[in-house]
Amino acid sequence: MDKKKNVKFPSELRMDLVSQDWVIVATERAKKPDDFKKLKKTRKCPFCDIKTQNVPVLVMVGGKTSPKYREIPKDWTVAVVPNKYPALIPYFRLQERQEGGLYKKMNAVGFHEVIITRDHKKQLADLTVKRIKEVIDVFQIRYLDMKDKKFVNHISIFHNHGPLSGASVVHPHSQMITTVLLDVDLKNALSKARKYYKKKRRCLYCDMTKHELKVKKRIVFENKNFVALCPFASKTSFQVAVTPKKHLSYFEDITNQEKKDLAEVFKKVLFKIKKGLSNPSYNFYLHTAPADNKKHDYYHWHFTILPKMEDWSGFEIGTRLEIITTKPEQAAKYLRKI
Repeated sequence: MDKKKNVKFPSELRMDLVSQDWVIVATERAKKPDDFKKLKKTRKCPFCDIKTQNVPVLVMVGGKTSPKYREIPKDWTVAVVPNKYPALIPYFRLQERQEGGLYKKMNAVGFHEVIITRDHKKQLADLTVKRIKEVIDVFQIRYLDMKDKKFVNHISIFHNHGPLSGASVVHPHSQMITTVLLDVDLKNALSKARKYYKKKRRCLYCDMTKHELKVKKRIVFENKNFVALCPFASKTSFQVAVTPKKHLSYFEDITNQEKKDLAEVFKKVLFKIKKGLSNPSYNFYLHTAPADNKKHDYYHWHFTILPKMEDWSGFEIGTRLEIITTKPEQAAKYLRKI
């Protein structure tokens, strides 16, 4: 615990004593604009006018990094900027505090970046495989740059599409947030994967993938290196998991050919979701072995795509027992035909 005088910090982490989960309190996020609410029709898109954003940390031009990214070349295709309304903020030390000897909190130290594709009217499903591969290149470049920084133990890469996804800006973009803590779902997944490996000396995810490739009924699309499938116990109707066919624990180690194949899978699956489900809101996110300098070779990285097909009620929220209305086998069959 830092014994120096605490400084005022705009974001903080607070721990729930019962669940041991942490929440982020980020009051500055309340100031961010919301394109999905009917504001002034003449309001300009903040991401189209990229110069209104923070100074980029990376700019791509047609698949190559621009050496003059601070000047933002006119032909830029992907730009990475620090979020103007960050959930977490870079800081040189971690301050832990307590309230009344009971509650625990700390300043929310981390990085929060926005990964913006240039075309305002083209979501990822509309991009070419080459342009989607460029986005995946950026994911890897920024991941590698962040993983060894102080107070970075977990790097979350995610994408929100549509008004029901939590996106506040219409312009297509992904985000990357780093934290000193692991998210609850990943922590549980790591624990389950580790126990499975200790018992069977095999990867849990590899065993599931082998079974799915054998029975075929929940597969949406596959190529040499990846398979996209509707999980046996999907959390939402038309949920799709995108996973490497071979055992890979660390996303940041992805090869160039694997990135090409991953881009092809994203193109196919996101287009199927857009066309077949009438362009629903969706989220996708990456789960990969943490950047905490520990060995997690038993884990298997993957992306999860969650279309917003059902509204959660008090039952789902209170019990964490989701209700879906379409069987994964039916969902996969429908998406395969598109």
